[in-house]
Formats: sequence, C-alpha cells, structure tokens
Amino acid sequence: DRLSGAVGVCGVGGTPRVASAFIHMGEEPPITPSGTIFFSGCNFRCVFCQNWDISQEPDSGRPVDAPYLASLFEALRERGARNVNLVGGEPTPNLPWILEALRLTRVSVPVVWNSNMYMSERAAELLLGVVDLWLPDFKYWDDSHALKYSSAPRYREVVTRNLRMAYDYWPEMVIRHLVMPGHVDCCTLPILRWIAENTPGALVNVMDQYRPEYRARRFPEIARRPTREEIVRAREEAERLGLRWRSVS
Repeated sequence: DRLSGAVGVCGVGGTPRVASAFIHMGEEPPITPSGTIFFSGCNFRCVFCQNWDISQEPDSGRPVDAPYLASLFEALRERGARNVNLVGGEPTPNLPWILEALRLTRVSVPVVWNSNMYMSERAAELLLGVVDLWLPDFKYWDDSHALKYSSAPRYREVVTRNLRMAYDYWPEMVIRHLVMPGHVDCCTLPILRWIAENTPGALVNVMDQYRPEYRARRFPEIARRPTREEIVRAREEAERLGLRWRSVS
C-alpha cells in the first residue's frame, strides 16, 4: 500500500520522487517537444538499463507531492511542451499522485504514458480516459528472458493484456521495441507479428539503441550491440507485416 508508506519491489514508498523534468527534443517526432518527467524507481530490474541511476535508485531525485506535480505539468506546457510525458524508471508506482496532480492542473495537459505496461489490470483501468497517447515498451516474447534480464514473471501475459486494453479503449499508441542481440527470432519477430494482429493501427518504433549498459556484461549473450543484420531483419519483418514503423524508427 503506497499510501501507507510501504515499499514494494520498485522501491517507491509513500512519496514519489522526480529525478528530472525538462523539454525533451529526442522523443518520437509526433510527440516532440515533449515535457518529460523522469520518476525514480522501477518495477523492473533490467540488467541492461540505460537509466539505471534513476530506475534502480528510488531514493534519488526530489520528493514531490500532487500539487507540486501539477505545477510542474503547467510549467512544462507554458514552456512549449506539446504534452506531459510520464516516464522513469517507471511511472506506474506513482499513479495515485499522478492522477491527483492531473485533477489539480489548471491547463490542458495531453498525457503521454511512457511505460513498460507491467501493471495490474486495475491500474491499467484507472488510466483509461486519462492517457492521450500510449508510449509502451514491448521488450520480450519469451517469458524466460523477461525473468532472466528484468525479473518480470508472467511478462507476456500481463503486457499483452494491458496493451490490448489500452489500444481497444484509445488506439493512439506508439509501441517501442528494443532489438536485443541474439533475440530477433525468439522475441522480435513474434512481437512484431502480435502487434500486426492485435494493435495494427499503432505506430511501431523498431529501436536499434541497445547497448550493454549497467550489468549486461555479466551476461555474455547480450554483452554486445545488435548487428546491422539483426536490425535489418527486424525492420524488414515490420515492413512485410505492413506495420507503421518508418516515421518513428
């Protein structure tokens, strides 16, 4: 119970923390310039996390409350942000404060939910009607890999359920898939096929930015960048499936 100050796997207790907030010019073109707020803490333990100093250090950053978050939303909009982009770490553990902050905000705030989508069904339901653009990650198809590299049991079941729910309610969605070394056949190709069958109108960012950060070098099979051939195979499959990937990848 976050409201009582309990600390879960994510490390987030009774007070959210914001590591940084700024106008981000490097997000996908449809949402840039984006008023990006990085929350500390995460419900994943990705061994290759590029933001590990935020995601794995939940006590980093500034403690905030809902009124402060609301003022931050307003300030980012007034500075020219097209939206408020809630990310981390992971925004989901901070959901009660985010919803309250949105209620308090005095200006129109288009909400981008930039998330791993690994949340309870109830949490996903609370976001319906709140989010203007879904910006989810879809990392793994093979659950054993999700468990090994991110400590996320039942990953595919949970994430596909939430993606379907979000898309069916409001199909404005950009799905990010990070192509990992050695994981094109087991994860990338089946993920792209699932997207084509279940969320066909979504934009898809087939990402080539993986690099072996944080603890990735402890796992030799992912201790390298993906090859050009792996990226080409992923994008050729996206093209073959008719996915909308070119404008955001």
